[in-house]
Amino acid sequence: MLLSSRTELSGPPRPVINEAVDAKERWGETGMSESELKAELERLRAENERLKNKGVGGLSLKVSEKGAVSLYGMGRFPVTLYKEQWLRILASASDIETFIRENDSKLKTKE
Repeated sequence: MLLSSRTELSGPPRPVINEAVDAKERWGETGMSESELKAELERLRAENERLKNKGVGGLSLKVSEKGAVSLYGMGRFPVTLYKEQWLRILASASDIETFIRENDSKLKTKE
């Protein structure tokens, strides 16, 4: 049996993206008119800007799919704990503040 040095690709051929295709033809594929696409683009840009600005200094809370409380805005990922865990932390808030003040020189701040 001879093996070919050429490798055959399996599956259907991939479409070639033609940069010269008129944008209106591509819009027709979505079933949306040009004005609807422009409106959707503006809506998405506004939502994107709102989401970018929301994270600046603001905290938000959401109920997770599993019924826990997720705190957003502390870092890249939310802090998610169940109700009783949050209540234990909140009940210890004064102890946590005291601990932070007593160990201030050892603690780093996130910039």
